[in-house]
Amino acid sequence: MDLSNFFDTVNHDVLMDRVSLRIEDKRVLRLIGKYLRAGVLVNGRVQATSTGVPQGGPLSPLLANILLNDLDKELEKRSHHFVRYADDFIIMVKSLSAGYRVMDSIRRFLERKLRLKVNEKKSKVGLVEECGFLGFVFVRGKIRWSDKAFQEFKRRIRELTGRSWFVSMEYRYRKLAEYVRGWVNYYGISEYYRPIPGLDEWLRRRIRMCYWKQWRYVRTKVRNLLKLGTSKRQAIMTAISRKGPWHLARTLAAQTGMTNKWLAEQGLVSVKEQWVKKHYPVTTR
Repeated sequence: MDLSNFFDTVNHDVLMDRVSLRIEDKRVLRLIGKYLRAGVLVNGRVQATSTGVPQGGPLSPLLANILLNDLDKELEKRSHHFVRYADDFIIMVKSLSAGYRVMDSIRRFLERKLRLKVNEKKSKVGLVEECGFLGFVFVRGKIRWSDKAFQEFKRRIRELTGRSWFVSMEYRYRKLAEYVRGWVNYYGISEYYRPIPGLDEWLRRRIRMCYWKQWRYVRTKVRNLLKLGTSKRQAIMTAISRKGPWHLARTLAAQTGMTNKWLAEQGLVSVKEQWVKKHYPVTTR
């Protein structure tokens, strides 16, 4: 289940009622009230806010958890197995019929007691394998990243390795390293290893394509390939080819010159190495 525009629709009275149960100091309560009613800046003008909590504010996640603590307690009282992260949660039951029954009763609880609305488009009843949660799915008892998360990863990599992105290779490597490490730190708990070696191959090919596009002229391509150890014949034949950079990035000349080791030395981060570190960390005594 997912709540519709949660941070924008939190009822201030309901929230402050929950907060006052935990905080007795009226000065703190007044300060929180001012925080909620501070307003938002729209087109240079401050608009008053009668509902919602400021997204991105340091206090907002805490206030959200205080409000949704009632939901946690209700689910615990019913002995449901559940996981909640902010306004996104998943409830595990034994059958689809039980799922529909729980969905209806929890929807009524949220609307009547907490005055929150369920996002019908993002909420559903289904088998565990069909239910994504925080970018993950569960397949035969194992956790995997979702197809949507994987496609977003590839889209972002295409941006960072785009031929028309006119930046230095040093800067490109740095941004790639930041993104890949961050992505693996989050999605690396996935137990699905099969596509990972292929990701590294695809990423290296895209980087070789960037170099090929950057070198531009035949003489520059030949000179650089020779420096990197490609045979003269292969370097010349590939450099004069009319085929595009994507195709030529996979040729023998490109791969014997811009080797995997050389790319790593330039700063290319390996998805496989990051994944292995996460699953098989080196322990020291």
